[in-house]
Amino acid sequence: IKHQHAVLGLQAKRNKQPQPPAIPLSSRQADTGAILSAQAATDQTAERQMVLPRHLLQMEKLLELLMGLNFQHQTSLSSALNWFGSGGSIDQHGEMSEIDPMDQGQGAQPWSIHRVGVVGMGLIGGSIALDLSQQGVEVHGLVHREVTAERARSRGLAPLVSTDPSCLHDCDLVILALPLESLLTPEQSLLRALPEQAVVTDVGSVKAEVLAVWRHLHPRFVGSHPMAGTAQAGVDAGLPGLFCGRPWVSTPEPTTDPSALEVIHQLADRLGSHWLTADAARHDQAVALISHLPVIVSAALLRAVGEERDPAVLDLARTLASSGFADTTRVGGGNPALGTAMASHNTQAVLRSLAAYRWSLEQLEEAILEGHWAQLEKELEKTQLLRPPFLSD
Repeated sequence: IKHQHAVLGLQAKRNKQPQPPAIPLSSRQADTGAILSAQAATDQTAERQMVLPRHLLQMEKLLELLMGLNFQHQTSLSSALNWFGSGGSIDQHGEMSEIDPMDQGQGAQPWSIHRVGVVGMGLIGGSIALDLSQQGVEVHGLVHREVTAERARSRGLAPLVSTDPSCLHDCDLVILALPLESLLTPEQSLLRALPEQAVVTDVGSVKAEVLAVWRHLHPRFVGSHPMAGTAQAGVDAGLPGLFCGRPWVSTPEPTTDPSALEVIHQLADRLGSHWLTADAARHDQAVALISHLPVIVSAALLRAVGEERDPAVLDLARTLASSGFADTTRVGGGNPALGTAMASHNTQAVLRSLAAYRWSLEQLEEAILEGHWAQLEKELEKTQLLRPPFLSD
């Protein structure tokens, strides 16, 4: 709280507006609630006026950190104060760069990437290309077939989409949005086309095997995995805002180039993702539990229902199926090649997850067989409480 006057002073100086009246603090035991109420009233007045520029609106986030007395955000606070006090930064083209540290992450540097190569223009690659293109970033897409390139261009995924790997030569960042099989056995033409100084990342859902291959193939490779998707695939699947509010996890190693890791951090921020890092093995086990296992379980449910032997029951089940069935079977009805790749390249983690699932299912089955309804209800109450922490806001 004691820094509030300084922050508000920078805010007023930044916008060449009179500084708001200071809120007196008579002692260290000043009434924090009164300060919060006064600031809330100020914020509400500003919102009604609807004239605040974007960087001033972001100050609200900064004040929330201050007034929450959460000192773990000290780095973010320092970066924010430097930015608001300096008036932004000048990029290499001589233009003012309005970099918001609350958007760019703790201690982040201005975005230094001007040309991005996206290899593969399916759901993930196409969505990344679409978002970056709409932000004014020059995107070069690389695909296998000319018909795919034509469709990607017609959809506006990127201004330049080619089947020639040389389109990557001048890229500062290359994103490998390839199927796992292609990622683990990359074509020599692709490897030759990757600029040595470029940052290279992937978007695969398995990290240990990918790192085992790519740590030796490019000096600035960073393993990463955006946790977002739909049941669609192919060049028509990409859509804007796919990564907004979703986790983007990176799995750096001790030898990972820190500046390259920061570029991927900034990429995730630009796409609106929630950034985090993890050990590759832990990532693969966690993803097996919440992504790969559900595919197999969902597929098993579809098999159990779809192979019902009584045609009348099957037909009625199809008629009655509603949102609950749609929710529980969505991933099982997704891309078969992707599901197979998940299981074949994260086998041990998937098998451990299946063993845990089978044990849980058997416990519920036993309660039903024995008619232990109180026990079953207790288990369902437990699962009711287990679910919310796994869901995003």
